[in-house]
Parts: sequence; structure tokens; C-alpha cells
Amino acid sequence: QVQLVESGGGLVQTGGSLRLSCAASGRTFSSYAMGWFRQAPGKGRDFVAAITWSGGNTYYADSVKGRFTISRDIARNTVYLQMNKLKPEDTAVYYCAAAQGGGNWLLREARRYDYWGQGTQVTVSS
Repeated sequence: QVQLVESGGGLVQTGGSLRLSCAASGRTFSSYAMGWFRQAPGKGRDFVAAITWSGGNTYYADSVKGRFTISRDIARNTVYLQMNKLKPEDTAVYYCAAAQGGGNWLLREARRYDYWGQGTQVTVSS
């Protein structure tokens, strides 16, 4: 079992930055691939970014590529999402997720993930 707790959300103006954190506890964090998804009101849960267990491979949605950066600190059992140049369309609840096995298959799909956090709200004002 893995427990995930997100933090770092908030209200920011267009062009601003936020860094989300996801603290993991429970089973060996380093053996899981990690991802970030987001869900805007009335919409489905969309892939944002993912990172393999080693941190050697990262993946991004086209909409955030070049603006967002995913990273992980295995010693701290934490994964981060640095979000720069934020836009109003980035407004959503952001969820952290963990996928057993750590490999890079299907990391863009929510069904790949076994554990989810409770989410943190990000609001970007225009």
C-alpha cells in the first residue's frame, strides 16, 4: 500500500509559477513510476506528466511541455511538479499517482496507476 499526499496548490496569476509536491509513504517508493494528472470542472482526468522509477525518463502532455517539469527525490519519498508560465486553462485539481512496476508502459493513461492522492487545487487567474 502507498499513501500519497499532494501539497503546493493555490491561486496564481497568469504567467506565474507553482511547485506541487507529492509525499509518498508506505511501500518502497523507489519501485514505482509516478505521474501527475489534472481534472478541470466538468471534464475528465487528463495526463500531465510522468517519471519512471529511476527518474531517467520523463513524459509530458503536449499542453504543458516546456512549461512544467516533473522530478523525484527518492531520499525524501517525494515527487514534484514545477509549473511555470501558468495559464488559466491550467486551472484544475491536480492529482499525484503511483504505478507499480516502475516501468514506462502506459504512463499517460490513468488506468496504469494503482494509487492516487486526494488532489490539490490550482487556480490561475487571468
